[in-house]
Amino acid sequence: MSISLRKANTRLPPEVNRVLYVRNLPFNITSEEMYDIFGKYGAIRQIRLGTNKDTRGTAFVVYEDIYDAKTAVDHLSGFNVANRYLIVLYYQPAKMSKKLDHKKKEDEITKLQEKYGVSAKDK
Repeated sequence: MSISLRKANTRLPPEVNRVLYVRNLPFNITSEEMYDIFGKYGAIRQIRLGTNKDTRGTAFVVYEDIYDAKTAVDHLSGFNVANRYLIVLYYQPAKMSKKLDHKKKEDEITKLQEKYGVSAKDK
């Protein structure tokens, strides 16, 4: 299918890229199972599974070709794996860093509140 997309010289939306962010994965999924599921849509460069408590159930999948990544998103969003429906998104670094920045700011505020003995209820 990706060949037909290339021949048509289709313009892809700006958010489309080779890196996919996958959420709602079963915690016990293996990288081999990930390669089986995502490898059907094209050559994969890399898969990174989340392993710590904050990232379990997520993964990054990097395809060699952007059209293969688009096909995977189109076909695997909502795909059922071990009674869990996958959420497959294009990785957007700007959104990811905003979430991290927000978390850092919240942590910093909490530390300052503890340092100066102020609680959120006092406001």
